[in-house]
Amino acid sequence: MIEVKNVTKSFDDKTILYNVDATFYTGKTNLIIGQSGSGKTVLMKSIVGLIRPEEGEILYDGRNLLAMNQEQVKKLREEIGMLFQGSALFDSETVLGNVMFPLMMFTKMSPAEMKDRAQFCLERVNLKGADNKFPSEISGGMQKRVAIARAIALNPKYLFCDEPNSGLDPKTSILIDELLSDITHEYNITTIINTHDMNSVLGIGENIIFINKGHREWIGDKEEIYKTSNEALNQFVFATDLFQQVKRYIISHASPTPPPSTQK
Repeated sequence: MIEVKNVTKSFDDKTILYNVDATFYTGKTNLIIGQSGSGKTVLMKSIVGLIRPEEGEILYDGRNLLAMNQEQVKKLREEIGMLFQGSALFDSETVLGNVMFPLMMFTKMSPAEMKDRAQFCLERVNLKGADNKFPSEISGGMQKRVAIARAIALNPKYLFCDEPNSGLDPKTSILIDELLSDITHEYNITTIINTHDMNSVLGIGENIIFINKGHREWIGDKEEIYKTSNEALNQFVFATDLFQQVKRYIISHASPTPPPSTQK
């Protein structure tokens, strides 16, 4: 579990985050959503440690990132997996080489052990047999799956995903969402996903944090989001006619609340 407590971050004289509180649960898909410029990317970068807030605490299972020394931060980062927006694969390395990279950097495994672990991770994301291909030889969806395999190679406790569906078609996006959800539950990872994709929100959003103008304005899950009266959240999630129709349909077909029992 990761807890964010009263985190405030400013750049020059402009405050981006205002006393943000949020909890990201282990074994759940935790999503950060919000409009461009809302502060959600700054929040994720603060949680990872790429940006240092002026105030607050960021607790990794009770360990305060902001109170750690350099050696402690390095140790913590060995427990973190990262999935970048553009996959960030090394063009000159094969698929297998890309997945082995963090193992070479952070472990003392033998070459044979690293290869076995990398191949296991590739099989887990349904890329068995793609070991010797280069990133330029595979599709965008396959590249994203290679990036996921690399992110889980160190068996992380915490997984951060920045816009994992960026640039993907709807069908492939759903496959990536399902894969991230499956891995989160299977390995009991604290997964945090920064996304604009409303299909992801309504599909795998088990714990959704809505950031609006630097404030944490709403927390809930994919079921509760249909019923929210928060105007800013409604405008963000249900901005299109299609999503408005979906919301109306869900509400109109919801099971009515049974009347209270009159039996004594």
